[in-house]
Amino acid sequence: MELHFKSWAESAPRLVAVAAGREPADLVIHGARLVNVHTREILDWQVAVANGRFAYVGPDASHCIGPDTQVIDAKGRYLIPGLCDGHMHIESGMLTPAEFAAAVIPHGTTTMFTDPHEIANVLGLRGVRMMHDEALMQPINIYTQMPSCAPSAPGLETTGFEISANDVAEAMAWPGIIGLGEMMNFPGVINGDPQMLAEMAATMNAGKTVGGHYASPDKGIAFSAYVAGGAADDHEGTAEADAIARVRNGMRSMMRLGSAWYDVESQITAVTEKGLDPRNFILCTDDCHSGTLVNDGHMNRVVRHAIACGCDPVVALQMATINTATHFGLERELGSIAPGRRADMILTSDLTTLPIEQVIARGQTVALDGKITVECPHYDWSADARQTVRMGKTLQDTDFAIKAPDWANNVKAKVIGVVENQAPTEALTAELPVVDGLVEGEGDTYQIALVERHRGTGDVVNGFVSGFGYTGQMAMASTVAHDSHHMIVVGTDRAMMAAAANRLGEVGGGVTVWKDGQEIALVELPIAGLMSDSPAAEVAAKADRMVAAMAECGCTLNNAYMQHSLLALVVIPSLRISDLGLVDVDKFEITELFEENA
Repeated sequence: MELHFKSWAESAPRLVAVAAGREPADLVIHGARLVNVHTREILDWQVAVANGRFAYVGPDASHCIGPDTQVIDAKGRYLIPGLCDGHMHIESGMLTPAEFAAAVIPHGTTTMFTDPHEIANVLGLRGVRMMHDEALMQPINIYTQMPSCAPSAPGLETTGFEISANDVAEAMAWPGIIGLGEMMNFPGVINGDPQMLAEMAATMNAGKTVGGHYASPDKGIAFSAYVAGGAADDHEGTAEADAIARVRNGMRSMMRLGSAWYDVESQITAVTEKGLDPRNFILCTDDCHSGTLVNDGHMNRVVRHAIACGCDPVVALQMATINTATHFGLERELGSIAPGRRADMILTSDLTTLPIEQVIARGQTVALDGKITVECPHYDWSADARQTVRMGKTLQDTDFAIKAPDWANNVKAKVIGVVENQAPTEALTAELPVVDGLVEGEGDTYQIALVERHRGTGDVVNGFVSGFGYTGQMAMASTVAHDSHHMIVVGTDRAMMAAAANRLGEVGGGVTVWKDGQEIALVELPIAGLMSDSPAAEVAAKADRMVAAMAECGCTLNNAYMQHSLLALVVIPSLRISDLGLVDVDKFEITELFEENA
């Protein structure tokens, strides 16, 4: 499958003819205040488009107008480049690439750099190819990064499929592959793991970009070793010092604002206060669920937030356009309004509040006044991509029972502590009571379980988590469980935990919330247990109901579903759960649930 879009070289004869006035343009826009992200200027310039690319960009495009040329009067509005998301996971939107595109196009996103490592953990290379192929069918630019780590941490989790260095080398020849997805196994890189280095070598030999993921706070020798391995960017920074360390070492600092990650404000001061060169800073979302996309926005939301944090509006736009394109070697293809580039642009009446009034991609209007005006074609997802939740058995409340060691009266248990609006967790401890030989949660500490769902083993690993604020009798289960995507169940009642898990087995995956013995919210995600091909608005409505249901169970966190879905992410400190047990990510090893008898 190939893009049905002519390359710059193929279009050059016509672009030259239009710019010279020998042939008419397909589209001319005048009356605009053009934001030039190359020079950080705002110019009263006009543009002419042919073959979906900019042919002429300058003071007067009247010589490009013919009898059939579409002419748009911008009426003094700003003309800005289409927005680029430098790092994101489509699966986190609970949507397929087509429905994700349909959701974000009205928000001005015209380019995405996506890492489908979620589906890679469930369906392997075949799943990546499905995502890649549907991405290439869309009316906007969706580039795919070949996932690097499935499993994300070998020896600490078991995935449905594993990605090999040979898989990476094969994918580098696919037309839509732009590079290697985030290299999460940073200890492997630091210790010279042959597979991790082979994957990065295959990427660099293909002349493509290696994505980074360094989640450790250690900025010393370990960080230097990781950067030496070839990672070109990093989105895991949460503080100004993180951003500075990355750009000083030649990386791009990707600052994210997702549904639950608020890492822009704490890092953008490296530019706004420390005065560092903004060219090496990129804005991204990482993870946004469908409710955020439909209700709040996408990259337009990130740019607005960066401006609200004190960033100059044009600098913020650079971080969401030309900086991103340059990083991936596409500066001559997209990311700016300049001759030869893809004609991706937005008309907006204000650079600070950034209303997205008209979106043009490849010279075609794709959204107008918040409404999409084009079709986003769907891939024919095979039946086996929809049958990935294999429970092995019907679970009972006894599967979630945690036996106390030595029949103690109380125990000191290790507890995963959720941190609001951030990916890292805390490694906490709590003294918990023992009732009839079983350890019980107490107060804001309740049970968490990981249910194996790829091979149907019926295995359940149990532990404790705190920080959601749950009260009463409740349970929540999800087959979205980054990155291994088994099933995470959190609850205060073991029978409801079993019921919630079994429910997801029935519907083929998704998210379910139970209260007082009844299901009160369900988001069906039948494709790989991760995505739905239903319209974004429908999925968002169910996601909104899910968030409300969590609140009805006492949850007080912002976008707590994202926190829930990351509780098995064994490459971000400090404490996580996997199908192999409780994981101490600071030490990268399996640890015991109980410290000692209290």
